[in-house]
Amino acid sequence: MPIFGRVAFASGVDTPTLLLLRFSLASALMWLVVAARRARLPRGKGLAMVVAMGAVGYAGQAFCYFTALSLASAGLVALLLYLYPALVALLSRLVLHHALKPLQLVAVAMALGGSLLTVGRVGSGSALGIFFAMLGALVYACYILTGSRLPRDVTPTASAAVVTSSAAAVYAALAAARGVHLPATAAGWGAVGAIAVVCTVLAIAFFLAGLERLGAVRASVYSAVEPAFTLLLAAVVLGEEVTLLRLIGGALILAAVVVLARADARG
Repeated sequence: MPIFGRVAFASGVDTPTLLLLRFSLASALMWLVVAARRARLPRGKGLAMVVAMGAVGYAGQAFCYFTALSLASAGLVALLLYLYPALVALLSRLVLHHALKPLQLVAVAMALGGSLLTVGRVGSGSALGIFFAMLGALVYACYILTGSRLPRDVTPTASAAVVTSSAAAVYAALAAARGVHLPATAAGWGAVGAIAVVCTVLAIAFFLAGLERLGAVRASVYSAVEPAFTLLLAAVVLGEEVTLLRLIGGALILAAVVVLARADARG
């Protein structure tokens, strides 16, 4: 997604318009999946929670993420986003009063240390870009904690459709107030379509399929390869520099995710 995002920005699209297009296309495709599967829609409290997850959590996280992407390198933003497992552990303790195991404390320290090394001297991103990247991780952590409290009758397929639709509604209102800045090139439109289809709909579908086959712990560990791929693609496609400190910092953040998963498995 950071690679496609950079291509889209280069075509003249702004962040609110990009997110409006992303969530509108993604929600249309998700509702087709809901209809094909005849998935049951959430109601009552569950519906209210899922709408809030989309309108506040997913929409807010996406805005922070893409704003950071316009101010900092793709690799840096991707790595800082992976602070969210450590933030989930901390917020679980502070908000939900869940006890933190020793391994979880180690993972939090590793993630924070890794973020410091990853940021480095802020050579490939402004301080504001780093702020939005970290804020995006915090918002995503809150999104995950809210999702963990959903009623049991809320299905992943239906909730994904409602989440993307709620996020699309937010950016539709914003577009109505301030106008849109559409991509000016075919490459820009292709990047927007790829973000909606590949990075949203297919990403959700494949992750849910893996989750069903592997379980939450193993699926979360395997998904932690994402920033490593982003660093590699950003270097190859965008020519971004990959420093030794950033590699070490990224490795610490990813290792923290694995340690957290192992702690969950033991618990």
